[in-house]
Amino acid sequence: MPWSRILSGIVAIALALGMIIMGGWYFTVGFGVIVYLGQLEYFQLARAKGIAPAAKTTLAVSQGLLITAALAPELVDAMFPLAGTLICFYLLFQPKLSTIADIASSILGLFYGGYLPSYWIRLRVGLDPANLATTGLGQAVASNLPVNIYPSPSWTNSSHISLGLTSLLLAFFCIWAADIGAYFVGKFFGRTSLSHISPKKTVEGAVFGVCGSIAVAAAGSWYLHWPGWPYTGAAFGLLIGVASLLGDLTESMMKRDAGVKDSGQLIPGHGGILDRTDSYVFTAPLVYYFVTLLLPAIDSFLINR
Repeated sequence: MPWSRILSGIVAIALALGMIIMGGWYFTVGFGVIVYLGQLEYFQLARAKGIAPAAKTTLAVSQGLLITAALAPELVDAMFPLAGTLICFYLLFQPKLSTIADIASSILGLFYGGYLPSYWIRLRVGLDPANLATTGLGQAVASNLPVNIYPSPSWTNSSHISLGLTSLLLAFFCIWAADIGAYFVGKFFGRTSLSHISPKKTVEGAVFGVCGSIAVAAAGSWYLHWPGWPYTGAAFGLLIGVASLLGDLTESMMKRDAGVKDSGQLIPGHGGILDRTDSYVFTAPLVYYFVTLLLPAIDSFLINR
């Protein structure tokens, strides 16, 4: 593995951990920059196909969704169709008649690059104890969450640890385990091609990556005292492992259609932002609803047995 890939990977993980731990507007602003750069690469892929999306409008309303996710997470789902409407209005009044592809690529850019990533902010910032106490939906979520899924870590004061922080860290560790495991096993032991979309990916690498995600999640569920561990942890890891793989293949499909190898050249040895963040797109809502809906339901079921 090239040293540039290793060093840039270490720097990226360090920056990600810093943003996650600090939370609040540090996480929101840092994440907003990543989303902005990723959407720029996405629109470059669309233009490579001769499509003219409403890039500036989509970039603006996507940042609006992320800010809303930090300030009032209960309004994001309502803002998403309004943001899509604004994009369509913009395309409607262009001098050149917009095509179905222009509209579709713009809405996909909003969904893929703005709405789905907003779940990470809802998880980290919206589930912060201070925010849970100030929003209507937050109070409902807070009353739905069992107290025993909060950890009692020795490395810091547990009163400063939020469910959003612990679950997001665990999710990212699962994604990293899946990516790293799939890369090394696929590179050195992979023999069976997984998909023609990405010929370098192998079945062996994919299976080991998913297993790595399951192992990390099972260990994390024990440490965080999740109800029903290790089964809840294994299910969490399986969801993340499969969703991160599908996210990777989806981005590979877009690059293949656009006729490019990498989405960009921003990260030495890795390519563009999308090449490194594709595993995080489809996992975001799964993690959020697993933690806010499924875990409380499992906890309630186990208590009432």
